[in-house]
Amino acid sequence: QVQLVESGGGSVQAGGSLRLSCAASGRTFSPYAMGWFRQAPGKEREFVAAVRWSSGNAYYQDSVKGRFTSSRDNAKSSVYLQMNSPKPEDTAVYYCAAALRYRNDIVASSAYDYWGQGTQVTVSS
Repeated sequence: QVQLVESGGGSVQAGGSLRLSCAASGRTFSPYAMGWFRQAPGKEREFVAAVRWSSGNAYYQDSVKGRFTSSRDNAKSSVYLQMNSPKPEDTAVYYCAAALRYRNDIVASSAYDYWGQGTQVTVSS
């Protein structure tokens, strides 16, 4: 069993910065990938970013490329989402997720086995 706990959400002004953290616990943690998703009111959950655990290679939704950076810390079993220059349209509940085994498509929510509880991010203009 894996537990994922997000932190770092809150309110930020457009153009500011915010860093989300996601810590895993419950077992020796060596996932295939960690992902970030978000869900705004009235919208479907969508992919934001993902990082392959062994290589550290990260992938992003086009709308956040150049503004958001995802990284992981193997020693701390943690993954981070650095949000720079956020926009009001980035307002959503952000979730981290863990894929424990190889998945060809890590942008799909179905690739992930465990999810955090979510953390609210509100960006004001």
